[in-house]
Amino acid sequence: MSPLDLEVFLCRSDNFGVLVHDPETRFTASIDAPDAAAVISAAERRGWKITHIFTTHHHTDHVEGNLALKERYDCEIVGPINEAVAIPGLDKTMADGDSFLFGDHTVKVIETPGHTAGHICYHFVDDKLLFAADTLFALGCGRLFERPAADMWHSLQKLAVLPDETAIYFGHEYTLSNARFALTIDPDNERLKSRAADIEALRAEGKFTIPTTLSMEKETNPFLRAADPAIRRNLLMETRTNEEVFAEIRKRKDNF
Repeated sequence: MSPLDLEVFLCRSDNFGVLVHDPETRFTASIDAPDAAAVISAAERRGWKITHIFTTHHHTDHVEGNLALKERYDCEIVGPINEAVAIPGLDKTMADGDSFLFGDHTVKVIETPGHTAGHICYHFVDDKLLFAADTLFALGCGRLFERPAADMWHSLQKLAVLPDETAIYFGHEYTLSNARFALTIDPDNERLKSRAADIEALRAEGKFTIPTTLSMEKETNPFLRAADPAIRRNLLMETRTNEEVFAEIRKRKDNF
């Protein structure tokens, strides 16, 4: 099994586009389709043909390019069963726990309701890659549009048990704002302070902050760390449930 090739690029104002290419089969999947022109440009730059679109959720900034890409490449569009009616051009539905092969690479579907009701993530198991879209960001998580905080907390816990070395590709370049917010919740976390400084430098140079790793997020992302005693003390929520602490962090980020 050959290693996968990845191409990361910016779409729209702050969406990440990601192409996943299997050199053995020449399959190329676009993770979501934020903007058809940007996806086509990236594919042509690498000499790849889009064979699949792996849709994570129904929001326009993740599916707007679906039909144009399907018309150009006749690609197969895969997406969440619980949002099937809202995914343009959908060919195949996926539910929590489903798995499929992308060439010889096993992909497991993890349903992560919270940002939307049926959001899914794609875990390339042996490659230790997770395409988390708008569920888990570097130092953040998605806004809660369609499900309550307890559901998102549960979804994040499903991702937190993956191998620590898992590389996480997320949907938006929000990391600088997320870092500044995280420091208001967890100001004494030395690892977070160091990471925030690195992020400031990267963004000042116009460089991306993708991917992150699960181990890094577990050390520094307040949305994964609602059980942390220091965070609980800072929020004056030492006796509250993890779900309640998480909900408070999410509320504060919404108003940051």
